[in-house]
Amino acid sequence: MQCRDCRDALGPRLDGELPVDETREIDRHLAKCPACAREFGTLTETHRILSENLMQYRAPDVLKARIRSAVAGVPASREPVHAVPAWWRQVAAGLLIAIMSSGVTYVAVDRSVHGAVAADELLESHVRSLMPGHLTDVVSTEHHTVKPWFNGRVDVSPAVPNLDSAGFALVGGRADYVRGRVVPVVVYARRQHMINVYVWAAASADAAAPNDLSRNGYHFVTWRTGGIEYWAVSDLNAAELHMFVATFAAAR
Repeated sequence: MQCRDCRDALGPRLDGELPVDETREIDRHLAKCPACAREFGTLTETHRILSENLMQYRAPDVLKARIRSAVAGVPASREPVHAVPAWWRQVAAGLLIAIMSSGVTYVAVDRSVHGAVAADELLESHVRSLMPGHLTDVVSTEHHTVKPWFNGRVDVSPAVPNLDSAGFALVGGRADYVRGRVVPVVVYARRQHMINVYVWAAASADAAAPNDLSRNGYHFVTWRTGGIEYWAVSDLNAAELHMFVATFAAAR
């Protein structure tokens, strides 16, 4: 099976719409193709997030009445056509109500999907950084050395607090390419665990409290302050990673 054919069938595979033999063929391809498997994993996670976060809101009776009145009042065509059954007009009205009612839901789900996609890309970057020679471009335990190194290399000046007293040793920093841009990454260590802190300009200036995600045993904590978005990524346990984020945010 070619990758193109596999990717076209990932949606039906996820929904269980394919014959057994075709499902098995796709599964065999996913087992040996990391790119398609990664895309299927993203699709599966997106489906899960949508299922968990999608909520329904009951439209006000006044809105329902207005929509039904508008649908019922559409003038009939002068062309000889089959009459539209009354039940179909009710279905159309119901669909319109559902679409209008889900506007707020879409915004919330879109944010969740956005976070999931970012986490997938940052996970790849984090794992890649753990390979020999990829973790840091500048190696130093002194923030006065690491912070100036980013000047002229990235468009955001990251905070580089010294957190040794809290048990998080500064290791250095690097410039990495994620989310379609070159971003600064500040690296810390907690025992044998590496913590990558990714930094870029936020789409909104509003502050956002820390929010966490998990992927394949890795933990992510993201927050936003002062027009800057931060992502801390590590295989450190979630509790200690939150401790790191609180310490980092207080010291920046």
